[in-house]
Amino acid sequence: MTEHPTPSPRARELVAGAYDTHIHVAPDVMRRRIDDLALAPRFAAVGLAGFVLKSHYVPTAERAAVVNAAVPECRAVGAITLNGSVGGLNPIAVDIAGRGGAQVVWLPTVDSSNQRECTAAMPDGATPPMWAQLQDELRAEGMAADPVEVLDADGGVREITRQVLRVVAKHDMTLATGHLSTGEIEVVTRAALDEGVRRVVVTHPEFTSQRVAAERQRRLAEQGVLLERCFTTPYTGKVAWRTWVDNVRAAGPENSVLSSDLGQPFNPPVEDGLAILADWLLAEGFTESEIRTMAVANSRWLAGADSERAGAATAAQEGTR
Repeated sequence: MTEHPTPSPRARELVAGAYDTHIHVAPDVMRRRIDDLALAPRFAAVGLAGFVLKSHYVPTAERAAVVNAAVPECRAVGAITLNGSVGGLNPIAVDIAGRGGAQVVWLPTVDSSNQRECTAAMPDGATPPMWAQLQDELRAEGMAADPVEVLDADGGVREITRQVLRVVAKHDMTLATGHLSTGEIEVVTRAALDEGVRRVVVTHPEFTSQRVAAERQRRLAEQGVLLERCFTTPYTGKVAWRTWVDNVRAAGPENSVLSSDLGQPFNPPVEDGLAILADWLLAEGFTESEIRTMAVANSRWLAGADSERAGAATAAQEGTR
């Protein structure tokens, strides 16, 4: 069995009150380390406020409601990812998810045109994502969805994309950029802000199919967009740790949010991800205040736990959930 890092008590304290805004747990179409009902009391036991349930294939607001009824001391947050299994860019699906309490809307991930066309070589020793095998199986059975395009042939934002963005804004949901390319991220992010979306986060910009350069990350941050720093991206060898750290510093800790992207059977326990990152960031010289901002204040804003980004830090420090 692989031995994983154990978080320090100091790190646990630093991330107390945080939400992990990106996890993959059961029930799912892939094997997972733990299910949502079993995970919730573990989060509560280590002082974490909650988690966002991400699936590449199904909406999760109903599961979040089940978890919240069973384990009220930990708040589960529902989400939807706009891949082929929900009809791609489907404003109706987004609206229904919002009415059902979902907070996060991921733009296409496994079915994005960029992910389909990405030719970036996986670094030596990197662990491939679990969904890659499922995508291959669907393709072999003739059930691969058409790529989900967010831009038109001229590089402009499609009207269906804008309709999705307006629904996100209507419900004050969080928009995550999924596995879009750097160019797509910049165009769609600007459109989202123009349509009134308040909470925008660039999904793991260091991931193999994104590779958003530091300068572009800085430009996005200047618009008020958060950059997601996933634990698994460096942990599974998809990016060098030094690059990950340098990008945090380049864009500014105040513009970054920590998440784990955990839930895979071969990776550490989900409830340990944020605290392990906190230990690593302390070792890199980041201050406790910077880590609290990345782990707690910004995650609470994206999870919808705090209505204003500037007030999230105060609420988190007071130990509210």
